[in-house]
Amino acid sequence: MSDDLTGIAIDHLSHRYVPRTGQAVTALDNVSLTVPRNSFHALLGPSGCGKSTLLFLIGGFLPIQEGEIRTASGPVLAPGPERGVVFQNFALFPWKTVKQNVLYGIGKRGIRGAEADQRAQHFIDLVHLTGFENSYPAQLSGGMQQRAALARTLATDPDILLMDEPFGALDAQTRRIMQEELLAIWRETRKTVVFVTHDVAEAAYLADTISVMSARPGRIRQRIDAGFNRTADTSVFKSPEFIGLVEHVWDLVRDEVDEARLRSH
Repeated sequence: MSDDLTGIAIDHLSHRYVPRTGQAVTALDNVSLTVPRNSFHALLGPSGCGKSTLLFLIGGFLPIQEGEIRTASGPVLAPGPERGVVFQNFALFPWKTVKQNVLYGIGKRGIRGAEADQRAQHFIDLVHLTGFENSYPAQLSGGMQQRAALARTLATDPDILLMDEPFGALDAQTRRIMQEELLAIWRETRKTVVFVTHDVAEAAYLADTISVMSARPGRIRQRIDAGFNRTADTSVFKSPEFIGLVEHVWDLVRDEVDEARLRSH
């Protein structure tokens, strides 16, 4: 159950995909996890381990079959305004400008007029897209499109930010810049963040805590404290502590990848 200090409480959650033909696939098996309020939590694991499924269940996009998910607003039964989602593919309306995309999210919260305009501009400025308000997504780089998608989500003021590999399609340089920008925004807004990634170093840099998931069916194999996100100094990447954490997490993920390969033979 959630309390005043809990952002998300997941209790004995299981989920199966049942195709029209063939056998059912268990994606998640008895997952229990607590994400503290205002914290940054990363989900790591081999491909197909259920990371995105877990995120979609928290978002309310999939039905709860077994177990329970709660936030401060109560049980998760459907999408809700307290949970905002940022996807890997940006999910912007191509026929709308940056500002129109951001205003769309604000309008869904019932905010109109001058207040909506000021709010949109605030978040456009926050993600450093000032001057690109009237640009269309096709006129922006991938990193700028992801900034716009982040601004649109943040502008709705969700308590919880769910991010499904949001930087996975970006080049390495842009990805590092976006990581730094996201941390700066998180420090300012203190949203509760759940961040799905395949990148171990990214998880170690961004997150307070990391959950390493097992090969399918997905379970929480180990929860690890990180906390490197509390400093804005990128020299952390060269520190022995950071390198040691990355190696430890890699070993856990590699074990699960090997296990998945064995099961497939």
